[in-house]
Amino acid sequence: MSPPAETSTAFDGLPPLRQVIAELGLTAKRSLGQNFILDFNVTRRIARLAGPFDGMAVVEIGPGPGGLTRALLAEGAGRVLAVERDERCAPALHAIGAHYPGRLEVVFADALSIDWRSRVSGPVRLVANLPYNVAT
Repeated sequence: MSPPAETSTAFDGLPPLRQVIAELGLTAKRSLGQNFILDFNVTRRIARLAGPFDGMAVVEIGPGPGGLTRALLAEGAGRVLAVERDERCAPALHAIGAHYPGRLEVVFADALSIDWRSRVSGPVRLVANLPYNVAT
């Protein structure tokens, strides 16, 4: 019999995102337009559609607690530059970085105000689960 979903690990060996969010006490902030995709099947599908990456860099806008970030790294992104405004997500993102050493750089800033091009070189893909207030 499988362990309950709350305690089982995800496809990448890290705890399920729902568990990470609960442990950190995170809730999506409407003021930031946040929405957290908890289903790894969905995030992996988004990552696969954005790929293949073949080791190329990815700039991810608004990673939140890192559901899509994990999928991008698992699907072969050589390096992910994650640009997030909400510093409450730092522990989750740093845990992902520790799991994928040297492949994740997290910048806490407004994605519209940083020069991400100076931080990555070569071919780049821009991927995001856009905040509601950016997409509308």
